[in-house]
Formats: sequence, C-alpha cells, structure tokens
Amino acid sequence: MVDYHASNNQASSGGPAVYMDPREQENDWDRDLLLDPAWEKQQRKTFTAWCNSHLRKAGTQIENIEEDFRDGLKLMLLLEVISGERLPKPERGKMRVHKINNVNKALDYIASKGVKLVSIGAEEIVDGNAKMTLGMIWTIILRFAIQDISVEETSAKEGLLLWCQRKTAPYKNVNVQNFHISWKDGLAFNALIHRHRPELIDYDKLRKDDPLTNLNNAFEVAEKYLDIPKMMDAEDIVGTLRPDEKAIMTYVSCFYHAFSGAQKVSTATTQPLTPNLCDTSQGHWQCHTGQGCSLTLWAHTTLLRNNKTSPPYSNFPPPKVQEKCQLEINFNTLQTKLRLSNRPAFMPSEGRMVSDINGSWHNLEGAEKGYEEWMLNEIRRLERLDHLAEKFRQKATIHESWTDGKEAMLTQKDYETASLSEVKALLRKHEAFESDLAAHQDRVEQIAAIAQELNELDYYDSPSVNARCQKICEQWDALGSLTQSRRESLERTEKQLESIDELYLEYAKRAAPFNNWMEGAMEDLQDMFIVHNIEEIQGLITAHEQFKSTLPEANKEREAIQAIQAEVQKIAQYNGIKLSGGNPYTTITPKSIDDKWHKVEQLVPQRDRALQEELAKQQSNDHLRRKFATQANIVGPWIQTKMEEIGRISIEMNGTLEDQLVNLREYEQSIIEYKPNIDQLEGDHQLIQEALIFDNSYTAYTMEHLRVGWEQLLTTIARTINEIENQILTRDAKGISQEQLHEYRTSFNHFDKVRGQHEFKACLISLGYDGDAEFARIMGIVDPNNSGAVTFQAFIDFMSRETTDTDTADQVIASFKILAADKNFITAEELRRELPPDQAEYCIARMAPYSGPDAKPGALDYMSFSTALYGESDL
Repeated sequence: MVDYHASNNQASSGGPAVYMDPREQENDWDRDLLLDPAWEKQQRKTFTAWCNSHLRKAGTQIENIEEDFRDGLKLMLLLEVISGERLPKPERGKMRVHKINNVNKALDYIASKGVKLVSIGAEEIVDGNAKMTLGMIWTIILRFAIQDISVEETSAKEGLLLWCQRKTAPYKNVNVQNFHISWKDGLAFNALIHRHRPELIDYDKLRKDDPLTNLNNAFEVAEKYLDIPKMMDAEDIVGTLRPDEKAIMTYVSCFYHAFSGAQKVSTATTQPLTPNLCDTSQGHWQCHTGQGCSLTLWAHTTLLRNNKTSPPYSNFPPPKVQEKCQLEINFNTLQTKLRLSNRPAFMPSEGRMVSDINGSWHNLEGAEKGYEEWMLNEIRRLERLDHLAEKFRQKATIHESWTDGKEAMLTQKDYETASLSEVKALLRKHEAFESDLAAHQDRVEQIAAIAQELNELDYYDSPSVNARCQKICEQWDALGSLTQSRRESLERTEKQLESIDELYLEYAKRAAPFNNWMEGAMEDLQDMFIVHNIEEIQGLITAHEQFKSTLPEANKEREAIQAIQAEVQKIAQYNGIKLSGGNPYTTITPKSIDDKWHKVEQLVPQRDRALQEELAKQQSNDHLRRKFATQANIVGPWIQTKMEEIGRISIEMNGTLEDQLVNLREYEQSIIEYKPNIDQLEGDHQLIQEALIFDNSYTAYTMEHLRVGWEQLLTTIARTINEIENQILTRDAKGISQEQLHEYRTSFNHFDKVRGQHEFKACLISLGYDGDAEFARIMGIVDPNNSGAVTFQAFIDFMSRETTDTDTADQVIASFKILAADKNFITAEELRRELPPDQAEYCIARMAPYSGPDAKPGALDYMSFSTALYGESDL
C-alpha cells in the first residue's frame, strides 16, 4: 500500500523512515479489502473530518469522500494545503480523461514525497471505489500527519504512541497500549486535554463506567477550545468491539500537533546556561564565559526568532561580529597563557565551546541565506500576486460584462404572450444560451481558482477580491437557478400551448361543419319557397318539423364546441398565459357561432308562420281547384257529347234537308242556352288566375280547352247548319235528286273517318276512279288549299260537276281532232301546248302510240283515250 523510501538512521529532529516491510504493508492492504463495515463507517467520518479541517483553510469542504475526490480537484487542493506547495495546474474539463489526469497529478505528488503507492490507481479513485479512496487518504495522513512525529528516538506510529503514554502516565484508569481498545472508555482523550489544558476538564469527575459521557466531553472540548474538529462518534466507538485503529491514530495525531509544537519552543527558549567557573585565568575565563554565553544566547534567540517571524532579521550587526572575533581572541589568549603557565587547557562547558559558537554562527549565516531566498521568493510571490490580481480583474470584468443583462433576460416573461411557434423559438434560443452558459463555467472556475490562490499567497487586497469573487459566484449560482427556472417555465408553457393548440385544432374541426350547417340552415329557413298544392306545402312542413327535431342535438354540439373554447381559456387563465390572436386553424369565433345559432332560433318560428300561412293559402287554392274541377268535369263531357251528337246528326240525314236544318237550328238554340254554365266557369277561372293557380289535379279540363271546345261546338253546329243550307242550294242549282244526294252522303260517310286523303281516295275508287294521277287531279279540285282534309260540301260539288259536266265520246274525239288539226293522231307536244299540264299528262298517260299509215314518230292515238275513258260500247 505505502512504502516510505528513506534511511533507517534518523536524527532526533525526525526524518523519513521505513515504518513497515512492504510485504507487511501488502498484508495490511489485504486486510483493508476485508474492512469491517463498522470500521469503514468510522474511517469515512474520521477521514472526511480530517480532510475538511485542512480544506476549510481554502474555503471549501467535502461531503462524500469517495464522490468529491473523483474529479481530482479537491484532492489536489488538499495536498496543496497540507504541504504548502503548489501542484501542477489542474484540468477543468468534465470528461473522464480530465478527472483521471487530475488524480494522477495528485498521486504523482504523493509519490514524489517518497511514498510508494501499491494497488492504488487513478481509475479506481475516479470510479468512486470507496476502499481505494480510503486507502489513499490514509496514505496521505501517514505521510503528512504521522510520519514526522518523533519522540525519544521513536517516530511515526511508535513515537505517537510513546507520546500518548508519557502524557497520560500520571492519570488513573488510563493505560495507553494501542490505538483501539485503550481509547474506548474516553479517559485517555480527556487525560491528553487535561495534561495540556487542565482548566478545560475536571478529570476527577469522570467515571470509567460512563464511556459515552467521557468521549462526548473530550470531543466537544477539543472542538470548542482546541480547534480540533469532531472526527468520530462516541456511539460508534462504544458500540464496536474494537474501534478502528486508523481512525483513532488520525484523531490522536491532531492532539499531538495541537500540543507538541508550543511545548518544544518553550523548552528551547528556557534552557539554563550555567557557567563553569574554574581555571586560574579568572579574567579570561570570565570574559570567555560571559561573552560566549551572551553570544550563544543571542545566536540561539535570533535563530529562533528568525524561524518564527517573517521577514527574518537580516545582516549580522557589526558589534556581534566584533564580539565573535574578540571572543576567539580571548579564547586563544587564554589557552596560550594557560599553556605558558603549564596549566591545563581551558575546557568551556557544553554549548560554550568555540566550535559551538561557530556552529551557532554558521546557523545564523544559513538563516541569512534563507532570508535572501525568502526575499527572492517574496518578490516572486508579489510579482505573481500582481499578475494574478490583474488576471483576476480582467477575467472578472469580462465575466461581469457577459453577465450584464442576463438576469433581466432570464426573468422576463415574454413566453406568457407568445404563440406556440414563438415559444418553441424561445426554447431553442434558451438552449443556445445554456450552451453559452456552460462554456462560461470554465471562466468562473478560473476566477474562483485565482481568488483562492490570491488568498493562499496572502494578497493584501484579498477582502475585495473575495467579495468580488463571492458576488460573481453568487451571481453565477443565481444565473444557473434562473436558467433552470426559465427552461422549466418555457417547457411548461410549451406543453400547455400544445394542449391549447390541440384544443384549437379540435375546435376548428368541429366548428367548421357546424358553422356550415348553421349557414345552410339559415339559407334554407330564409329561402323563398314556391308551392302549387297542399301536398307540396305539407312536404315542406314535414321537412321543417324534421329539421326542428335535430335542433336539440345541434345545440349539444354547439355547447360541446363552446366547451372546447372554454377549456382553452381555463388553461390559459390557470397558468397565466396571455393568448395572443385567435384560433390559428379557423376564423370562426365562439361569438359568431352563438350569433348564428340565435339567428337560427329566430328564423325557425318565422319559418313556421310562413309555412302555416302558405298552407292556408294552398287550402284556399285547393278549394278553388275543386270548385272549378267540379263544374269543368260537367261542362267538358257535355261539350263532348254535344259534338258527337252533331256529328251523328250530320251523318244520319234523317228526313229532308229542310227537316235537318230545322232540327239543327233547334239544337243550336239549346246549346246557346247552356252559356251561363260557361260563364260560371269563367268566373271560377278568374279567381284561380288571381290566386296564381296554374294546375289542377282534380280535372283534366282547362279553361282554354273548354273555351276551344265551346267555340268548336258553336262553330260545328253553325258549320253543319251552313252545310245543310249549301246542300239545299247545290241540290236546287244542280238538279240533284234527293236520292243522289243520299247516295253521295252514304258513300262519303262510309269512308269518312277523319276526312283525310286516304279515306277520300278509297271513296273515289269505289266510284270508279283509279290511278294516282287521277287522284292527284281530283284532290287539286276538292282540296285546293292542300289542307289534307275533304269536306262533304267539296265532295258534293265535285260529284255534281262530274255528273253534270261529262262529255260524250264523240265530243271528246271531236275535241282531240280539233287539237290535232284534223289529223288521225296527236303528239305529246301538242297536248302539253294546248292543255293544262295536269290534264295534258293525264291524256298522254291514257293514249296508245298511233300506228296508222300516216304515223309519225311520237304520234299518239286519241281514239285509244276515248276507248279507255268510255269503253268499246260507248264508241
């Protein structure tokens, strides 16, 4: 574990020594690996208190011995405090390699003091290995607190034990034989204190059977009056079968260092210098004795003072140099006179010999040289102090300039009125600031380290440096707290705004369709409706009732949407968030939703009234329809019946034409008498038109149809009467008998269905007419307007003309002979030139080619036409 490499022969003043064989140390280390938990607890507390008793001089301390030494910084500081020497500059990084390097620097320094470290590596310390850390601290305690203890040719542990035995020997019930059981009752601790400071303890009142009281008394007095911190708990010592030896040794060594130093000084300064008066040369003897005693005492006192004060006295005063020279002269003169007088040589007492004086003088010269070295070191110290002070001021100024305004920035509550995107931007900005803050951590540590070094070097303006450093550190801690607080506030606000944003999105998703529904509902409720019957208005009323039945559910949806907005306001108000702007996902506000909803509620009863008014109107219209339809359904069939009766009268031809004429006029009078019914319909129709009724499902008759039917009825009866009158005139003018007229009527009625061309052609065929050309000629006569219909009057005119105007065959041949200029044939050109086109073509179609001896090309036999027209018998 530990090996101190030094010589075995040590001076009484103490020096390096080998305390145990390395193999014994190895065995001791093996035992440490099996450290009893109770001992480990005692070592933790004792070693921690011992380290803090030194670290507090540097203004710091440790809480957990294996954790706080892991980075090596406080370990190096501890070594600097207890050794008074500067170690290499530590590395301030946070990485593992930086920690290992710092611990290695501390271990290298321990090794440089002649200590061999076995099985202790920097990695174990950095990893927080408790047993390795305790072993390392015990090594430091051995080297710097116990090794230099020397009492009566014994040193270190044995010397400390001997010192304890000497100091406690006069006290009853105290027998110090070791560093464990001998201290368990607490009397040894009280005896050490009483031996040096009897006024602090009433030893006679202590009882051996009350170890807890004894131990607590000694620990409390040592801490309160001797500045020895409490390193152990009385309960741990009493409750352990064998207290930990290392813990006891560490604590006892503090008592040794507290008491032994002052006693050495006191002993050295009060040692008597007794003159040895003998010899015959009384004057020289007395002179030598007196001067030697005085000079020796002065040298010793000066050397002692030089060891205690700084700066030391420098430059030997000239009288003392002369006194030393005179002393040597007197000693030589005395020896010469004694030799000349055959007397024994003068032998001064111990400490007054010339060699002793020279030794003291040599020590003074060494002190003088030490003073020069001290002066040089002091100059260097002051130069370094100036450099460190200026460096401190520069770094402090830069840091203070950097921190200026940072607290205000970190305490501002700009996130309270920011949107989600703005808070996210603020959070990223804050992360960048945290990185910058971490980067400045090294500068703060450097400032603290410089301030600590200035304190260690006893800088004259340390109070102002400490105050400024304290302010910077406190401000740095405040910045750290504010930074963490702002990050928490930003993250909390971001989370809250994300919740609000989700609510905003849900609000937008539900508000949009609901708003569209309300707008559509308002449009529908205000839409002008046009209906034409009761069924349509009842359909609208039914649809409106269905719409009203959905209003409660719609109101629930509205309340749910408003609840979302209320939740947003609740979150914002509870967390002190000042919402800026509206919902980013929609322009539909809760107010607009409520306004439209109230509008819908107002429009619904208005729509109810409008529909009911329209229903009443349609019911009135329906009454008008029914009234009109009832009369129309009577008038319409009546007109139709009368039309059919007129048709039968014109066809049946019962009686003479004069009888038919009388009957028709009587029939016409009965029709005219029906006119009031038509007038009533006209009145009902007028009311319907005023009511803007355009359809009537109760009847197929419209007023226009009935008017047309009525007019047709009147026209038909008038036309029929006119036809009878014309037939009478035709009969009288043409000389047509009643029988012929009856025959014509019978033939015409037989084929008359719609009085069309097809029916008339069938009628002509039945009368002996044939051929399309002939039919076309006759249609040109009976239907000159090409209307497609043939009246009975036109038929009678045609038949009477055909019968009264028919020429004989000889007359036809004579006519063709005149047209042919007495030739036996006629040409087609002559026919087309002399006759109308239709007649010419009619004749050409019925003439055969002429084949007589005087025939010419294109000649036609007009005799063949007469044969075709009248037959062979007529010819």
